[in-house]
Amino acid sequence: MRMLLMGPPGAGKGTQAKVLAERLNIPAVSTGDIFRANVKDETPLGLEAKRYMDAGDYVPDEVTNAMVRDRLSEADAGEGFLLDGYPRTLAQVGTLDDILAEHGHKLDAVVALIADIDVLVDRMMKRSHTEGRTDDSEEVVRHRQDVYTAETKPLLRVYAQRGLLCEVDGVGEIDEVSERVLVALKSITE
Repeated sequence: MRMLLMGPPGAGKGTQAKVLAERLNIPAVSTGDIFRANVKDETPLGLEAKRYMDAGDYVPDEVTNAMVRDRLSEADAGEGFLLDGYPRTLAQVGTLDDILAEHGHKLDAVVALIADIDVLVDRMMKRSHTEGRTDDSEEVVRHRQDVYTAETKPLLRVYAQRGLLCEVDGVGEIDEVSERVLVALKSITE
């Protein structure tokens, strides 16, 4: 299975990616985790990415595309993957298509987690307090929601036109949401 997990910031993509990757026996590939690891290690990429992340903006495509291309070329992603946090722009959709075509693959499904913006802001503010994440001030959280709506939400239409999209309610207990996703995946891949 080669799938994307999409949704606005705070929708639970990271949490669901870990659960679903284990259940589907495929690696979860999270650009957010890659960025945060680079920031923590203060790598040149991390320092560049931090400027954008702290402002609530997306890291430039050329940096992100190179990272994703490298990661999807690793052996564990050869038989499938769950991609979380990419693509975020229409240009990245084309790049992902090219990356997959280079390996003779295509996407099987795109799952979008859906939740009300006030629920998302509340989740992210709680996370910022419990995890000490500096990229989650309320101003930045709301800006990230706006950026998602403007730049990433239009991708859902592209994947719906391709017959790959299933939207799933992202509010509820982790296991409940996971089960909803698995049912949706079964309906779209059969």
